[in-house]
Amino acid sequence: MKTVYLLAGIAAVMSLGACNSEKKDTAAVNPAAETVKVDPPKSGDWAEIVIATPQGGFQMGNPNAKVKLVEYGSMTCPHCREFDETGVGPLTEKYVKNGQVAYEFRNFVRDPLDVTGSMITRCNGPKSFFPLTRAMFADQANWFAKIQAAPQKQMEQLSTLPPAQQFAQMASIAGFQQWAAMRGVPSAKSNACLANQGEADRLVQMNSDAVSTYNVSGTPTFIINGKVVDAPPTWAALEPEIKKALK
Repeated sequence: MKTVYLLAGIAAVMSLGACNSEKKDTAAVNPAAETVKVDPPKSGDWAEIVIATPQGGFQMGNPNAKVKLVEYGSMTCPHCREFDETGVGPLTEKYVKNGQVAYEFRNFVRDPLDVTGSMITRCNGPKSFFPLTRAMFADQANWFAKIQAAPQKQMEQLSTLPPAQQFAQMASIAGFQQWAAMRGVPSAKSNACLANQGEADRLVQMNSDAVSTYNVSGTPTFIINGKVVDAPPTWAALEPEIKKALK
């Protein structure tokens, strides 16, 4: 799948649909076990360890933890924002810091705005991915309001621009360059990231992989040790599944 096909639906960003409206196939997937050599942090806090994964996500915690939790999340999804607000904190404090759980976030892009926001949060690599992602979720209502307030004609004209310019213009409307600059990503760097066609194509490929491997149909979707979690996408429902996997 090429990014240009995703961009054809650019007008759709004016309205957010349901993030997680379909029940997912819960068949287990058994990827080959991965062993990563990482020295324990001197502080004892495994949340300080963040690495990029071969699947395109970013993983926080002990790479060799007993439980590997993957979240497929969308920057434009209200349910993902709610989980970030209510679940990521206790997940990190109770399970990631002590090395019991490795938490990986994989972007699942639903629309061009989602691609744009994801490219901003991924721009600085592992060192700032989680802080930027969490900050963008916290500000979701603010930047989405800017997109909604933009004239429809302006949004439709974005699809006529060369691919390298489309995401930069979308980001400008949402105020992402200034937002990122205030958080340590200079505007020149964020614009370079937004023009990276290879990264945009990678995000779209991650969607394809998520669907073909786990039958992901909505966000957030959680995977524990290679098996889709068949429970509501809330911390209250997810924590018991983590505890069960830790036994």
